[in-house]
Amino acid sequence: MSIVHLRRARTSLVLDARGPGLPRVVHWGADLGPLPADDLPALVDATVPPVVPSSFDAPTVLSLLPEASAGWSGRPGLAGHRDGRDWSTAFRLDTVDVDDPRGDGGDAVRVPGKERDHGGAGAARVTVRAADPGAGLSLTVEITLSTAGLLTVRHRLRNDGDRPYEVRELTPVLPVPAVAAELLDLTGRWCRERAPQRHPWPMGAWVREGRHGRTGHDATLLLVAGTPGFGFGHGEVWAVHTAWSGDHVTVAERRPTGEATLGGGELLTPGEIRLGPGEEYATPLLYAVHSADGLDGLSDVLHTHLRARPEHPRDPRPVTLNVWEAVYFDHDLDRLKGLADRAAEVGVERFVLDDGWFRGRRHDRAGLGDWWVDDDVWPDGLQPLIDHVRKHGMQFGLWVEPEMVNPDSDLFRAHPDWVLQAPGRLPPEWRHQQVLDLAHPDAYAHLLGRLDAVLREHDGIAYLKWDHNRDLTEAGHAGRPGVHAQTVAVYRLLDELRARHPGLEIESCSSGGARVDLEILRRTDRVWASDCNDALERLSIQRWTGLLLPPELIGTHIGPERSHTTHRVHDLGFRAVTALFGHHGIEWDISGISATERTELAAWVALHKRLRPLLHGGRVVRVDHPDPAVQAHGVVAHDRSHAVYAVSRLATSAAQVPGAVRLPGLDPARRYLVRPPAGVPEPALLELAPPGWLASDGGVTLSGSVLGSVGLQLPALHPEQALLLELTAAD
Repeated sequence: MSIVHLRRARTSLVLDARGPGLPRVVHWGADLGPLPADDLPALVDATVPPVVPSSFDAPTVLSLLPEASAGWSGRPGLAGHRDGRDWSTAFRLDTVDVDDPRGDGGDAVRVPGKERDHGGAGAARVTVRAADPGAGLSLTVEITLSTAGLLTVRHRLRNDGDRPYEVRELTPVLPVPAVAAELLDLTGRWCRERAPQRHPWPMGAWVREGRHGRTGHDATLLLVAGTPGFGFGHGEVWAVHTAWSGDHVTVAERRPTGEATLGGGELLTPGEIRLGPGEEYATPLLYAVHSADGLDGLSDVLHTHLRARPEHPRDPRPVTLNVWEAVYFDHDLDRLKGLADRAAEVGVERFVLDDGWFRGRRHDRAGLGDWWVDDDVWPDGLQPLIDHVRKHGMQFGLWVEPEMVNPDSDLFRAHPDWVLQAPGRLPPEWRHQQVLDLAHPDAYAHLLGRLDAVLREHDGIAYLKWDHNRDLTEAGHAGRPGVHAQTVAVYRLLDELRARHPGLEIESCSSGGARVDLEILRRTDRVWASDCNDALERLSIQRWTGLLLPPELIGTHIGPERSHTTHRVHDLGFRAVTALFGHHGIEWDISGISATERTELAAWVALHKRLRPLLHGGRVVRVDHPDPAVQAHGVVAHDRSHAVYAVSRLATSAAQVPGAVRLPGLDPARRYLVRPPAGVPEPALLELAPPGWLASDGGVTLSGSVLGSVGLQLPALHPEQALLLELTAAD
């Protein structure tokens, strides 16, 4: 066998695949450069741990799948059994195939690489095959290093025995070095998703489990380990993401024996995965990313990778008006036509009809599952509204919640057996609804048929807002645990629907941001970050959702003056600046706003459209500011000729005047003209006079070096106000 060295972007991966056991990761992190072949064995030898007292008699090394038979005493990479037997494995290496046309992959056997969509053209790939004949199991490990430097790992386990084998856990893990002594992850709840938490990395396992049957409001998009004190612009960091929309686990483990690992996989219920002879189970993809430049470096790699996918949206992301907070369930054709007229006036490009259009749906206690247009509310169907919207040049979108059913529905009354449930009882209701069992062939066929019919029967539905408003609880299928089968069926449903309707766009909404992961995003075009449109709350939600996703995949809407979830009141400027940095839209009854508000709203929409190529294609930067009451972030063009930053005051500060704000990401050698963008109002200031540079209509011209290291003294903004700055290269 061999030692394999893969290099892409600023990342190296070195595998010791000389056998006889599974390969181990010698290095995952900063690019090591084009190492001579003779240096690779020396590198491997330099990383073998010593033998110490009260330990095994030979060095214990951590493989791609940690095994007790190799001396691993931490969380097992594989847990399973065959009627109580074959509970421990000792895999032996069969083959290592490398497809690395651009790099130096050691002396491993090279084979023509099959281009997999999660790696993309130009990626480096390693396929490891191993077997344990005594346990009747074989293992395939697929490793891909994308051109952006993003690593993915997937395990495939096959039952080679003549009796069933139950898989309890199969989790890819990767080692990280001892310098990564601090952890950061995200948690949250409905309307307060993506709350960061960080702490020193102690001995033991830090385990984040999601048992919601969906990704979850509390899901950690990335589990990050890094050098102490790392921030957005500094520190060395490693991170993993479990790409799965069902129950899942993400874990960081540090052992007293010296090893530290990050990993993640599917969280399986006992009895959920039983492999018959010859059957195979594949883990979700584990995405792994390294950065020597802090959290923004992680985002650089992830955003670059996602933007290079063939399924990534290519057209400009249309400014969207969703009618939920304007009309709720009160659907009236004339009122909605008037709202569409106002939307067109302010520059909206997509009009979305939300909940309430289908049979019996006058409130949230009935109708889910009956996907026919309600003739009582829409006697002429939806087409008159669709035609009116399209006459204005806008796209038309429609809300659906296909996976759910109300007990008060014709579908449930006819087929109560089409619900995920434990034998003999229904799960507790959540928002007066249950979950359809999409692994039931008849339920799946019915739902696919109804969604297909709605799209075929209407000319012009270009977009579905696909909601999912409850956890999966006691989610049984045919008497056995059903979350895995449900998740796979949802993916199949989305794939089939899009195959039948090319060009259809779909949003992943799940009572806000409860289904945000990179597997659902292989089938959808954006996520709804949160049901909360309070601009103050949204600043943090969007900031941390953006750690994983680029702005164009995150729905960011201007809500009403008074938030319907928090009842806070914000002026239009603060709401508009917050919503500017994403897939822009409006969630507000604009039919009754004043002419002055319409003019200002139209100006903000026009500004977004002008900046959209930058916002949806540039590099995201976030500012490490010492004052917790100040938050700043921006987007810089890749050629660094153009940038836009927002500085927001979250609350009052201990200091009367906050410190200068540095603007990262610029070209140090270029000079930039800095000024607020023309055409939109500037915020009210808590001061007698602004800083001198801001008082000048011409702004100020400074080098990128000065702006990045000294920064700008900004005005004393009122709490819950934001200042927008646009920078253009002056030479």
